[in-house]
Parts: sequence; C-alpha cells; structure tokens
Amino acid sequence: MTDEATAADTLLDGDAVAIAAAVRSRRVTALAVAEAALARIGARNRSLNAFTDITAERARAAARRVDEAVASGRDPGPLAGVPFAAKNLFDVAGLPTRAGSRIGRDNAPATRDATAIRRLEAAGAVLVGALNMGEYAYDFTGENAHDGPSRNPHDLSRMSGGSSGGSGAAVAGRLVPLALGTDTNGSIRVPAAFCGVFGLKPTYGRLSRAGAMLFAASFDHVGPLARSVRDLAAAYDAMLGADSDDPALAPVDPVPLSDRLEIDPSELRIAVAGGHFAANAAPGVLEAVEAVAAALGATRRVELPEAARARAAAFVITTVEGGNLHLERLRARAMDYDPATRDRFLAGALLPAGWYLAAQRFRAWYRARVLALFEEVDVILAPATPLPAPPIGAQTMTLGGNTVPLRPNIGLYTQPLSFIGLPVVCIPGGRSPEGLPLGVQVIAAPWAEEKALAVAAALERHGVARCPELPA
Repeated sequence: MTDEATAADTLLDGDAVAIAAAVRSRRVTALAVAEAALARIGARNRSLNAFTDITAERARAAARRVDEAVASGRDPGPLAGVPFAAKNLFDVAGLPTRAGSRIGRDNAPATRDATAIRRLEAAGAVLVGALNMGEYAYDFTGENAHDGPSRNPHDLSRMSGGSSGGSGAAVAGRLVPLALGTDTNGSIRVPAAFCGVFGLKPTYGRLSRAGAMLFAASFDHVGPLARSVRDLAAAYDAMLGADSDDPALAPVDPVPLSDRLEIDPSELRIAVAGGHFAANAAPGVLEAVEAVAAALGATRRVELPEAARARAAAFVITTVEGGNLHLERLRARAMDYDPATRDRFLAGALLPAGWYLAAQRFRAWYRARVLALFEEVDVILAPATPLPAPPIGAQTMTLGGNTVPLRPNIGLYTQPLSFIGLPVVCIPGGRSPEGLPLGVQVIAAPWAEEKALAVAAALERHGVARCPELPA
C-alpha cells in the first residue's frame, strides 16, 4: 500500500466530515478514498452482505471530478470525496431499482438518480453502490428472501435490522461512513440501534423522497445513517431543499443544521417517555435510556397518550397503503414475492375501508395530543427497540414474560413516533448484557430536528453516545 492509500483507508474508520476536510486540504485525493472504500467492500461485503450493487466506475469518475475541482481551486462541496451508498429502493441511473425484490431486478435500469442521491453528489459525495434491504421495505429484520440477510458487524449471526439493514451494516462495518435509508415505521432507527450507529429520521415532509420507491406514502421518510452526529447534519443539510417531484414535501423554510449542533441541552426541557415506552423491554434496554437521561440531568417523565393504539393504527394504515400500491404487481406476479411480504400486502388490500378511515381519524387525535405535550417539553427520550439484535432466523421474542412474534414487535417503540412524522435521532446508547449495541431515540417536535441533533451531539461529545468498537 502507498502512503496515500494507507491514509485513505485509515480515514474510512473515521467520519465523513473528516474525510471531506482531508480531500479539500489535499492531504488525500478523493480517488484514493474511493479506491479504499471499494477495496473494503470487496474484502468485507462477502461476510456482511450489505451491498447488492457496486458502482465502481461511477465512483471513480465522480472522485476524479472532485479532485479536479480541488486542483482548480473550485469548491468541491462540503462532502468532498465522501463515499456513500444508498438502500436499493433509491433510483440509481444505470441500475434497476430492486427495492429488495425479485420483481424489481427485472426492471429496466433507472435513467435518473433519486433527488437525495443527486443532492449528496452535488455536495461532493461519491456513490459507491446500492444496499441490501427487506423486500419492498416491509421488514424490521434485515433479512431478504432473494438476496440473503445483511449481517450485523458486531455479531455476524445477528440481524442488522430493517428495512435499511444493508445501510446499517455498511456504516457499522466501516465500508462507508454514510448511507441513505428510508423509515416508514422504524426502518432507519432499528438498523441504527441494532448496528450501533447514528440514524436520523427527519420530520415527515422535510427531505425529498422523489426517486425512492414508496411503501406507505403517508409515512415514508428519507434520512441518513452515519457514525457521527455531525455527519448526520452534513448529509441532512446537503439533501435539504424544495422539490416539485415530491408532493409530500412541506413548504417549510429549511434550516441547515451543521452550525446548530452547539445548542446547550441544559437550555432544553428534556423528559423520558414512560408508559408504553417503559414496558416490555429486554434487560439493558431501559437502563440505556436512564443512563442517557442521567447524563443530561433529565428527571421528568411524560407519557404519550394511547401509544399502543397509535401503533395498532400505524399497522392498519401502512398495510392498507402498501397493499394498494402493490395490487397490480400482486395480480401479475404474486409468486415472486417473499411469501411473508406477499401475505401482509394481500391482507392490507382486503381490509375494510372503514378500518383505514378510523385509523386516520385516530391519527389526527393522537397528533394533536402529542403536539400539546411538546408545549411542555422540547425533547423526549425513549428506547429504540425492545431488545438488541436477535439471531438471524429468529421467529419469536419474549415481551413482558410472553412469547410473541418477532418481526412485528421489533417496531414496538418506533411506530408510535413515525405514525405522526416526528423527527428522531437514534443514538448508540450502550450495550446489552451480551455486549450488543442498544439504541436510544431522541425525539423532538415537528420541524425541530436541530433540538434532537443538538442533544445527540452533546451526548457524543461527552462519550455517552458513541459507536461501539467492532470485535477484533
């Protein structure tokens, strides 16, 4: 290895902002960083199964453009030379958009990149590939019937979480410092928690979803996974902006976050979620939340009203919207679906309209009650998952002394929040008794991402929130 190749490889163990600074200062070239990332993917992806597609030549061409900008004195962008990858439901020009499915790989290649990918590349980032995911994003485990499971870098026998499982595994496994995911009911936060990285689910309607295949249109969010809070903020800032191609994008003035991470958490009213969020957890989960609360001096307890019912209503709405979206594909190619995914979509397509309407009415009621709660507090802390990453293939889990199906219950603590589009930062908040990562959700009111990120950044500075080391 040359000195530059060694330096580039070492940078991949750090974060995106540090890589960009090294590229801008000419300590290393973007091309060297891209080659180091591609080499890592080649060496490590066989065990992690995080990538389904590698865009090597595209990455080299993009890296050369960054290096040319640096050499000519032009601004290469805030993410200059940063390798990133995207869940394979994002359109990538030249690749079929799989969305984790067998059907998707038969699609014609996309002719245009998704908005989020275009904006990250405009900021200087370098796309190195597309990532494994649960079929059509209907998944909490990271297991895929067609491409195999993505594996947790902390224990290859464990789930990476879903549906953005490849995103969590790629970032935690040090293949890339930054990955794109989507979150309907927890699909960024669950992989972040299981894999021990940071994840941001922004407010619903904040970042464009154009060019990303939807699961449930009234729930779906785009967001980043990374190994530092400043990387989340940098990626978020790069993706901000109006986009007429996403009708759900809200006409709210975007606020860049990279310069707002120094907010003093002592100036914020921080509480811990009780009730639904303080029950049915495996050993270590609630202790991780309490450790974070203690570090922040947060002693107040609040309860989100009817959170369990919110979760039930979320199941109804997402299943109905997903079933409706897939109806034509189900009619034409039902046997090409993972049977578990197919059956859930079929069930959703058959649910009575009255159930959907009742769930939407409850959704409006619940949103109003939770927003009233945010008049009294600024940030709420809650566990991300009820247990650490389970073994791949596990079918059941124990909740409150009862054995229940695993897959639907992994989202116990995430669904009541995405149900009404709240912004959440998932932080790595400690380890379970088995030594596996545990995640904590830092929740804010709509459009108040800066508060959640500032709390996460303070916890990171004090060593409370940090990505755990990988096993030797």
